[in-house]
Amino acid sequence: MDDRPKATRNGRAAAKAKEVEAELIAVVVSVNDGEPAVLTIGQGDCLPSGPFALEHRSLQSGLRAWVEQQTGHPLGYIEQLYTFADRDRADGRQQRVISISYLALTRKEDATGASACAWRSWYDYFPWEDHRLGTPKLIADVLKPRLLAWAAAVEEAAIARERRRRAAIAFAFEDRPWNEELALQRYELLYEAGLVAEATRDERSIASDSTAGATMVADHRRILATGLARLRSKIKYRPVVFELMPPVFTLLQLQRTVEALAGRLINKPNFRRLIEQQELVEETGETSLDTGGRPAKLYQFRHAVLDETAVAGTKLPLASPGLTLL
Repeated sequence: MDDRPKATRNGRAAAKAKEVEAELIAVVVSVNDGEPAVLTIGQGDCLPSGPFALEHRSLQSGLRAWVEQQTGHPLGYIEQLYTFADRDRADGRQQRVISISYLALTRKEDATGASACAWRSWYDYFPWEDHRLGTPKLIADVLKPRLLAWAAAVEEAAIARERRRRAAIAFAFEDRPWNEELALQRYELLYEAGLVAEATRDERSIASDSTAGATMVADHRRILATGLARLRSKIKYRPVVFELMPPVFTLLQLQRTVEALAGRLINKPNFRRLIEQQELVEETGETSLDTGGRPAKLYQFRHAVLDETAVAGTKLPLASPGLTLL
């Protein structure tokens, strides 16, 4: 039994409560002109965020309130992403911060925002992730030699081999296949190796913005990498990509959106065949003249698919058997 006076116990409990703060952070994604963009505030180095307050009815309502207050942009589709609470990655803050992150998807025409916010390509932060024009030179010219040097920098042979293996899997060295879903593992590996500027708080970074992407405050780039990996995985088995599409679109626009998110090109005939086989879209009877060539048919998402049991097997052609990534 605690024999301390009740006032003392309550005072210490209140002090401890102030040492921990719950923060709500939003990874708000849109695809603008073929580029996956994330909504940022400040100098493009912050995700919309704010503390969870007692007046908030729920975590989601608190998140929506902070995003709308900071950006002028109301949120539609959101899902909880992950909770971050690592003490050694709190950007020097004395207070322990628990960051509860959410992934939000929106359309370009809804993305008005306010002067205090801006949309930036997520490849500004992760330039090694965009393989639509082939493997970025950054990987072979900068990241590979630095990662291999980091792997070889330890005396224990087993640790050196494990570091090299992790680098090979994450960045497709030694003729391994590139896995677009490993975005978070790649960022974490670069952080561990001191190759991103955020690692400077551990005095381990040898990175610069020009070689390792734009930096963000605290753990925001790590949270963004988590959102990138989640979305790349999810578009393969759930039709969430249509949250990013306008009400009507061409199949080419749909393909380009998937490619922008995945950072990889997709075989066009295979993509169209799979979309048609799974009846994800339906023709509107109209055509678009904005293609620069022949008029293209306009489609819309077939919302009935959400009520059908077949939706559990819905996949977009990024890792399906028999489909070719270019």
